[in-house]
Amino acid sequence: MDYLINEGYPAAAKKFAAEADIPHPTGDYENIEDRVEIRNAIISGDVQTAIEKINELNPSLLDLDESLHFALLRLQLIELIRKANSIPDGDIIPAITFAQTQMAPRAPKNPEFLKDLECAMALLIYPPDKLIPSLVGLLEPELKQGIANRVNEAILKGQGYRSQTRLKSLVKLKAWAEKRARDAGHDLPDKLSIWHDSVKPTTSVEDSLMGGTNEAAAMAL
Repeated sequence: MDYLINEGYPAAAKKFAAEADIPHPTGDYENIEDRVEIRNAIISGDVQTAIEKINELNPSLLDLDESLHFALLRLQLIELIRKANSIPDGDIIPAITFAQTQMAPRAPKNPEFLKDLECAMALLIYPPDKLIPSLVGLLEPELKQGIANRVNEAILKGQGYRSQTRLKSLVKLKAWAEKRARDAGHDLPDKLSIWHDSVKPTTSVEDSLMGGTNEAAAMAL
C-alpha cells in the first residue's frame, strides 16, 4: 500500500484497499492528487505548471533544494528549445531569454549548474537528428521521469513521510548487490527476479518499481 500511495497511484491504492478489505489511508496522504498532477505536468513537459503547483504545495521546497530547482529550470529550458527546434526557423529567443534571466544568475553558485546550462544550450547548435551522444539523453523521456521522481520524493520528505517505500528500497538494494556480485566475477543468471518462484509478475511491474509511471503495472501488484 505504501508503495502505491508514495508513488502516486491513487486508483491502484483504492483497488488494493478494497480487494484486501483494509481502510484507505486518505488522511495521512491528503496531497496524493497534488503529487500526481505535478508528476504528470513534468512528464508532459509543462514544467512551469509543475513549479507553480510545487510552490503552492510547499512554498519553501525549491528554495531549500537549489539542485532540484535548477534541474526543473533546465528541463523547462530544454522544452523551450525542443519547441523551437520542432518547426523550421523556430523562434529561439524565448529559450535564450529564459536561460539568461532564470538560469544564468544561478549557474555561478555551482560548477554542475554551469555545466548543465551549457549542455542544454548546446541543443540550439546541433540539429535534433545530429546530436552528439552526450546531448541525446537530454531529450529522452527518462530525464523527465527522473526529475519527476526526485520531486515526488522531495515533497514526501517535506511532509514528513518516507521519500522511498520499503519495496522500492529493496529493489534498489537488489540491483546494487547484483552489480557488486557481477563486478566480482560471480556467475549469475542474466536476469535475477526479486520475486519468489510462486509469484510471477509482469516485467512492467518490476520496471515500475525502478521508477516507471505505469499505473496499470502498479495495479498488477
